[in-house]
Amino acid sequence: MNYRRLGRTGWQVSEISFGAWGIGGSWGAVDDDVSLMALRKALDLGVNFIDTADVYGDGRSEKLIGQILRERKGERIYVATKAGRRLSPHVADGYNRDNLTAYVERSLRNLGVETMDLVQLHCPPTEVYYRPEVFGVMDDLVAAGKLRAYGVSVEKVEEALKAIEYPNVQTVQIIFNMFRHRPAELLFTQARERQIGILARVPLASGMLTGKMRAGTTFEESDHRNFNRYGQAFDVGETFSGVPYDVSLAAVEELRALVPEGVTMAQLALRWILMFDAVTCAIPGAKTPTQAADNVAASDLAPLDDETMKVVRDVYDRLIRPHVHQRW
Repeated sequence: MNYRRLGRTGWQVSEISFGAWGIGGSWGAVDDDVSLMALRKALDLGVNFIDTADVYGDGRSEKLIGQILRERKGERIYVATKAGRRLSPHVADGYNRDNLTAYVERSLRNLGVETMDLVQLHCPPTEVYYRPEVFGVMDDLVAAGKLRAYGVSVEKVEEALKAIEYPNVQTVQIIFNMFRHRPAELLFTQARERQIGILARVPLASGMLTGKMRAGTTFEESDHRNFNRYGQAFDVGETFSGVPYDVSLAAVEELRALVPEGVTMAQLALRWILMFDAVTCAIPGAKTPTQAADNVAASDLAPLDDETMKVVRDVYDRLIRPHVHQRW
């Protein structure tokens, strides 16, 4: 496993980390015992950074991570969670001192810790980024010892660019993968200049970049790839990166030719993300130990050659760009 510095925190975190949305729910049925095995396998293989949120399984994901933290007290495991999506309705006015403090206190209890490493505002309405008092609340929570650092999880590049104007924002989590190239333009340049950590979420485009899906693939009722296919529950960009299913399948077929022998398409997709030095880590999910091990193996792959990078860009420009580039 290779490690990269997370912004200005000084933390060295695994470039392939563990996304814990899946073990909380919204990706079909999940078994807690198997989820714990997946977490243990990832940590055994060098992962030291876990990303979760208070709404993943309504705290289920955080509580499982808390169990792991108690098991491995002697290890330095960095945990990032998120706050804000418990709001109903999810409006800018809800991002106030009382609510954010309550959400942080709840996550502290779920994780069983006195101080959290990183708390991210969880894809708030755009207006929140224009309310400095919200970021003042986060500063106060750091000063109170409730968290060590804070950042943002965003839907749009423009939201990230606004967020990093606040001097104490340490990280930006954003969708970045073979189907989402726009962050690599201005955002990554600005992030390097300001020493902002970049957490690449949805790195496999909701599993599409595993190459395992077909036109007839079906998903459980509790899987967001079913209930949010068209953005019915939350931003459609979170599901298959916002790319229409048939277009995604066509793009995957072209990308399949790039996969070397002995490497999976998922590993190739993760290695593509790691080619960008502005990225601190990719955070693929894993619900089983095998999935966790397969993800981690991407860190050991050789850098992709120029021709591979060119082909990925060409597929993006021809098939994907019209659907996503100016939306997020």
